[in-house]
Amino acid sequence: MKKIGFLFLSLLSLLSCEDVIEVDLPTEKPRLIVDGLIRVDRSQEFVPVEIRVRETSNFFEDNPVTQLESASIIYGIPLPDAPELFEEIFVSSLAEAELGTGIYIPDPNATSDQRIRTSNTGPDYIFILQLQHKGRSYLARTPYSSTVPLDDVVQGTETLFDEDDTEVKVTFTDIPNQNDFYVFDFDFGEFQAVEDQFFQGQQFQFSYFYDKNLEPGQDVTISILGADQDFFNYVDLLVEQTEDTGGVFETPVTTARGNVFDVTDLDNINIFDNVGQPDVFALGYFAVVQTFSRTITIE
Repeated sequence: MKKIGFLFLSLLSLLSCEDVIEVDLPTEKPRLIVDGLIRVDRSQEFVPVEIRVRETSNFFEDNPVTQLESASIIYGIPLPDAPELFEEIFVSSLAEAELGTGIYIPDPNATSDQRIRTSNTGPDYIFILQLQHKGRSYLARTPYSSTVPLDDVVQGTETLFDEDDTEVKVTFTDIPNQNDFYVFDFDFGEFQAVEDQFFQGQQFQFSYFYDKNLEPGQDVTISILGADQDFFNYVDLLVEQTEDTGGVFETPVTTARGNVFDVTDLDNINIFDNVGQPDVFALGYFAVVQTFSRTITIE
């Protein structure tokens, strides 16, 4: 009992000597975050448009949703000799789906149908996202990116680092005679960027390993997304920088800038880029991509 009492008193003395250390975490003004990944299923009549907006927050805090003053998508086929102009211009006005969600969809209360028809998408189309947020203007421009179907998705039996890993084998056939880029969505916020440098024009199979415990009977949906080189580079960098953080579109990092630009101070006469304002930018990405999906049941 004496030994126990002595150890207890010693522990109390050690605890009483601990100092509270306050760490000054870096802070900066909130930045706009745009999740503008639009997936086109060509078997559907309309494109399911959802633009999600949030703001960055302090370290260890969740990124809160925010609201826009206005949002719209302009799209069409550029003129061959004047790519800044469209042969025929379409505009989809966006509105917040429900107040406070930060999710913007084609305005259901507009006097005309603001939905984007799948027939008005294709390899020649360009899409421009325009946003107004807290008095500043943002712009993102992206081509429509097509892709190829999935040939097969099956569960494998191999493991990578842990015996609880779950393998899925994905097979698809690349388009010959052109450089192609792909983004794979493996559900649960897990993505992988792939280019056809070593299998151009061939059927290709690769394995993806889930390090989370997937239960027998659980459904998993795997999707192939079209991508241009810019979107491929963006996802590839995010995958590298956000491993084990809950998904590449959940926690954008400031070192991975997307294609959403702050154009508030640009006048296209004297100022036509943000080179002189390196700290003025938004986070996130806007992309319009064709997608094919398959769902498998884990055994």
